[in-house]
Amino acid sequence: MSHAKSAGASILNQPKEVWAVALACVVAFMGIGLVDPILPAIAHELSATAGQTELLFTSYLLITGVMMFFTSWISSRIGAKKTLMIGLAFIVVFALLAALSGSVEAVIGFRAGWGLGNALFISTALATIVGAASGGTSSAIILYEAALGLGIAIGPLLGGLLGSVSWRGPFFGTAALMAMAFVAIMVLLGTEEKSARVATKFSAPFRALLNPALAILAAAALFYNIGFFTLLAWTPFALDLPKENAAIQLGLIFFGWGLGVAIASVWIAPLLTARFKRTTALTIVLPLLTLDLVAAGIFAGSRIGLIVCVIVGGLLLGILNTVLTESVMEATELPRSVASSAYSGVRFLGGAAAPPLAAQLAIWFTPSVPYYVAGGSVLIAAILVVSGVRFLGRVNNGPESLLAEAESIGVGESA
Repeated sequence: MSHAKSAGASILNQPKEVWAVALACVVAFMGIGLVDPILPAIAHELSATAGQTELLFTSYLLITGVMMFFTSWISSRIGAKKTLMIGLAFIVVFALLAALSGSVEAVIGFRAGWGLGNALFISTALATIVGAASGGTSSAIILYEAALGLGIAIGPLLGGLLGSVSWRGPFFGTAALMAMAFVAIMVLLGTEEKSARVATKFSAPFRALLNPALAILAAAALFYNIGFFTLLAWTPFALDLPKENAAIQLGLIFFGWGLGVAIASVWIAPLLTARFKRTTALTIVLPLLTLDLVAAGIFAGSRIGLIVCVIVGGLLLGILNTVLTESVMEATELPRSVASSAYSGVRFLGGAAAPPLAAQLAIWFTPSVPYYVAGGSVLIAAILVVSGVRFLGRVNNGPESLLAEAESIGVGESA
């Protein structure tokens, strides 16, 4: 980000516990796109339909979303280290069980357990890095953003490489990497003082959604996430690549997508919000994403055209992830952890609904229709922002602190 200069060379001079959490962050964010390249292979090997295979995203995102309402309540009571370790342990166990599964139904169920672990881990990782890093807050945030970007970009590539050997490979790989991260955090991360914890009320995230500004942004994010995960989860089937090379080709395509998300999140979004109000940025970029999804529908029969739409979509998604969640952080006077829990819980429901909806629409109509519906959904998100702008005055209150910006980005990208 533009804050890189303020961190200087100190970003690399970090305690071991910071590197342990940062490495675990890379692997956790890899989980977002890890299964993407192997969706056709899973469908083929386990005799599953596209709709059944898309439920790998739905179970993961649904449980992640539901758990996001409760993670701040849990971590504020048992502490960050225990929350991180429990989250990592869940990911290790359920990724391993998914790798050993013999049916698509079993993999779907174990991905739900993976989502539970991911919610616990991601919700706690940023605060841990910021609390333990040396060189100031800016160094910690750059390190976290780097981990986030690496994970999003590497996930599909690693999934493609391991998936070219077997569809089970990415699951075994995740289990092994997260097991190493678990040991590293157990050994290297100290336990914080109980007196420093501030307990969060169980009902806080739900009550937060009664705030008009947060409700508008959460609803917009729900419809926006339908576009996000239609592009991510339906495209591997829409491309219809030859089975013998599909995993590695999809891995490379979605590596480009992830790179676009990372570059836009870290560099382009801050440049945009430095020149425009956040609400203005949203009303510009959301319609652009709508056009990109419509173009994806038009070019659904052209592999090159669809790949270009995926890469361009990655750039637009990266901007929107950051600007939307920055807006959430500024929209109310609610504690950031409460606002982000409520917002993330709602937005992940959109992500959970999109993949099976896309598969069903393709069956009922044509492979292009899921993209048109996704584009319409993103347009609804834009309309919600425009129509609710009178409630979003605080969103445009100027540049936020480094910590706030990183919290926003972290919540947005963990979807």
